[in-house]
Amino acid sequence: MLSLPALMLLGLPAHIANGTNRLGIFLQCALSSRKFYLKGKIEKKTIIPVAVPTLIGALVGALTASYLPETILKPLLLTTMIGMGIAMLAKPTIVAPPEGTPILTCKECPMAWIALFLSGVYGGFVQGGVGLVIILSLTGILQYDLVRANALMLITVAVFTVIAVIVFAVQQQIMWMPALALALGMGIGGLVGVRFALNVKNGTLTKCIFASVVLSCGATLIR
Repeated sequence: MLSLPALMLLGLPAHIANGTNRLGIFLQCALSSRKFYLKGKIEKKTIIPVAVPTLIGALVGALTASYLPETILKPLLLTTMIGMGIAMLAKPTIVAPPEGTPILTCKECPMAWIALFLSGVYGGFVQGGVGLVIILSLTGILQYDLVRANALMLITVAVFTVIAVIVFAVQQQIMWMPALALALGMGIGGLVGVRFALNVKNGTLTKCIFASVVLSCGATLIR
């Protein structure tokens, strides 16, 4: 929600900015998720069940984005963000299940598979705010705590962003020099973000997510 408008303000057409943005997202998520993994916040057995539906959805979304104008998703984006903000206020446990709540699997809760597939479609199309959508699926449906949900979200986004990068590269919708510069900054920022997430209380992390929702809505309205 920050980097995409920034690229457009620098003069990149919306579809080129959408593709150029993905390389930075991949590096940020790859480095961050590795850091979480080394800290024991990601279990290998949880990766594939979450990654597969989002990966399939991302392929659908990226192919759609490469042929359709990005602006048609703006109302959906804003509605999603506002909906998440309202849900967080009305039911805080949707992003922060009570401590000790048992984690569910996609087999135990098929609705999670559908939610993750739709998250992938959304992320493949425009990316902005997809992390929050995936986190809601993991905390609100599968009952992960925020730190583990954030860690699993990052590795999931890294995986499906590879598909998006390939699609946009084939369509020649990536400007590689700006993409590499952005990737460097986002990679460093991601590592800083992991350190923050590992050292704050769950309640603080919830407030940060809510602030992100509010800022994202504001950025969408301005843009």
